Amino acid sequence: MLKEIVNGRIRSGEHLVTQALARRYGVSHTLVREALVMLAGMGLPDVTPNRGAIVRKVTARGVREICQVRCALECEAVRLACGRIEANSLERLRFDLRRLIEVASTGRHPFIAEARAVDSRLHDLIAGCCGNSFLAHELGRLKDLFRAFRDAAWDHSESNNDLHRLAAESSEHLAIVEALLAGNRPGAVRAMASHIASGMTYWCRALPNGPTHRENPLVRVKGER
Repeated sequence: MLKEIVNGRIRSGEHLVTQALARRYGVSHTLVREALVMLAGMGLPDVTPNRGAIVRKVTARGVREICQVRCALECEAVRLACGRIEANSLERLRFDLRRLIEVASTGRHPFIAEARAVDSRLHDLIAGCCGNSFLAHELGRLKDLFRAFRDAAWDHSESNNDLHRLAAESSEHLAIVEALLAGNRPGAVRAMASHIASGMTYWCRALPNGPTHRENPLVRVKGER
């Protein structure tokens, strides 16, 4: 449901009926109700008494607001995680990211699934090593939302035969990893903020009837507090 709301297959204003959704996805009514509660916590449907859940329109402004929250959480997580992550884990990520950048530059198959896996590994590693269980929980709670927008943006780039985003995102991830390996806490925070700001542009492009021009990133972080 989350993916279909983000990519516009479930339209804004649509009434999410538990019985119909259970048939659509081949799951129980209980699972659908649990999913709707989770989606409501992300702010995607409006849930009102006696009316159920109604899908909110996903707008560029909404994406920017989500990215502002993501930036605050992820930048704090990477600040806290710097110096806590095992070098071997970061070295493996660096190797994989360099290979992805090389593959993207050749124009061969972009290996989207592998790039998604590396992206998830990096962000999960940072959250898991931040040393703040509440922050890690919040990132875990919202990661499905973040990754739904990520996947929609990458699907959009792939459908347009645009390998630039794959190479650019891998380079952004590599900058984060390099800063963490160097123990450069302010550099890691800046690299994460830049990564999220760049991703926001592509997230907005992937919206149904979204902008086709490059927007100026609106996410700003001054650096380490």
